[in-house]
Amino acid sequence: MGKMSLEDLRKLRDSKKNDLRKRDAEGKEIQVIVGMGTCGIAAGAKNTLDAFIKALDDNNLVDSVMVRQTGCMGLCHSEPTVEVIAPGMPRVIYGKVDSAVAGEIVKKHLIGKELLDNHILDRPSADIMG
Repeated sequence: MGKMSLEDLRKLRDSKKNDLRKRDAEGKEIQVIVGMGTCGIAAGAKNTLDAFIKALDDNNLVDSVMVRQTGCMGLCHSEPTVEVIAPGMPRVIYGKVDSAVAGEIVKKHLIGKELLDNHILDRPSADIMG
C-alpha cells in the first residue's frame, strides 16, 4: 500500500468509526441475527449479512438496529436463516433469506411492522400473538 494523504487517513478513520457504530448494541432494541454456521455460510449467509447492513444504511436504521451473527440455528434445510427481534412483534425466524429477502425484511418487517409470511420458519402460536 502506498502512502496515504491526511485526507485519505481521515476518510479511513470515519469509515472505521461508522463500522464500529454499526456493531454497538447500546440503545438498539431491534436485533437482526444472521445464522453463520457452516451450513449458512455455504448457502450465502455472508451476502445476506452484507445486504442487511447495506439496507440499514440506506434506510438510516444503523443507530436503531443491531445486526449480529450466530452459529447454526438447526434449520440447515432453509439456510440462510435470520431471526428478527423487534418490540411489539413476535420473535420470528425467516428462512431462505437472500439479499432481496433481506431488503424486504428491512422494509416490511422493521419499517412497516408487517411479517413476511412466505419466509417464516418459526413464530409463536396464534394464542401467544393475540
